[in-house]
Amino acid sequence: MTNIRYVAAAFVVALAGSSVTVAQPVLIGPAAFGDWTTDVPGTRRHIRASDLPPTGESKQNEAEVVPMPAGAMPAVPAGFKVELVTQRLAGPRVIRRAPNGDLFVANSKANEVRVFRVPAGSAKPAAAAVFATGLNKPYGIAFYPPGDSPQWVYVANQDGVVRFPYKSGDLKATGAPEKIIEGLPWVHHWTKDIAFSPDGKRLFVAVGSGSNVALDMTPAPREPKGIEAWAKSHAVGAAWDTEELRANVLSYTPDGKDRVIFATGIRNPAGITFRPGSGELWAAVNERDGLGDDGPFEYVTHVDQNQFYGWPWFYIGANEDGRPASKRPDLKDTIAVPDVMIQAHSAALQIVFYDGDDFPAEYKGSAFVTLHGSWDRGRRTGYKVVRVLFDTAGKATGQYEDFLTGFVVSEKQVWGRPVGVAVGADGSLFVTEDGNGTIWRVSHP
Repeated sequence: MTNIRYVAAAFVVALAGSSVTVAQPVLIGPAAFGDWTTDVPGTRRHIRASDLPPTGESKQNEAEVVPMPAGAMPAVPAGFKVELVTQRLAGPRVIRRAPNGDLFVANSKANEVRVFRVPAGSAKPAAAAVFATGLNKPYGIAFYPPGDSPQWVYVANQDGVVRFPYKSGDLKATGAPEKIIEGLPWVHHWTKDIAFSPDGKRLFVAVGSGSNVALDMTPAPREPKGIEAWAKSHAVGAAWDTEELRANVLSYTPDGKDRVIFATGIRNPAGITFRPGSGELWAAVNERDGLGDDGPFEYVTHVDQNQFYGWPWFYIGANEDGRPASKRPDLKDTIAVPDVMIQAHSAALQIVFYDGDDFPAEYKGSAFVTLHGSWDRGRRTGYKVVRVLFDTAGKATGQYEDFLTGFVVSEKQVWGRPVGVAVGADGSLFVTEDGNGTIWRVSHP
């Protein structure tokens, strides 16, 4: 571990054109936890549900975001190249590729969506424009219908979903936003990611919880009165009162009708997407805080209809939180265990499956996940992009690999916080970070 720590520290702020090669075995269990000083591209980690430590005290360690150091460049694996696309955006979050290759970015703090047209093989935009303004903390972006000729761009605000008329190549919205979904709860976890099913029949909306462990939720539902009556008329594990419709993935028709609670108990599913060729919905999820530096784990998982993931009473299976005492002990043996555990407090945000041809063949079918970074942990962790590994049958192995690192300056200071990730039309990878408002391109020349 000493050698890993030394190498990682040497590349915390990597210089332009840098790449890192470190041959290591898979780090398993507690040995995989680490912190920013052990993050090196190529490091593989395998954390299992059985590796959950006893609960303890979380040591809060808020990050100070500082200006990007001169010459700073994220570190990437050997053979890869990282380039700056743009900077000084106001909180760039989700990035999604349109069928024609244009990159749509939710510039959340500016309440706008921007478009970047980046030619194949280049990191320099040939065109950049503001597609739409006057939004309300936009986050998720999706094109409808799925395929090569979408007619609409859907944008998820913090309180609902709107759509704009669209034809391929539009750099500016040609019409006013049409309200599709209204009244989504937004306090605390405001981010709303969206995705269409591959057949275009359903729109999925991810809604995070309104709190850490629902301490402000009434002990029992008021209408229908009592937990037993509620359970009979609502989705399995659905919360109530201030948390109604929260910590869920919701499903609608494309016109915003026929709302269905698709899955429950997912504290903050900040990123959702469909795995290409499978029809499987996948989510990147933030778990709760305050139970110790190393638990509960964040996670990445496929999500089936009617699955319950435990929030607010249980986590990572039937582990009881106790901060509120469980009001649903009847659900203890029905909780879905996630596919891939990510180190606690890493703040997993976005997920994309790699379906391009630029990277080496072994990358195809992997998923890239952005880790925004910790605040509820003594030693800083996250602040990187990782690759989630799948076997040849398309099943997650439980392992993930550090891919893009180098955003941390010191234990107290960071310059980058990765959020959005998208695969470009040329197979390169684009990453947004909202610390200094930059977008990066990673390629394999």
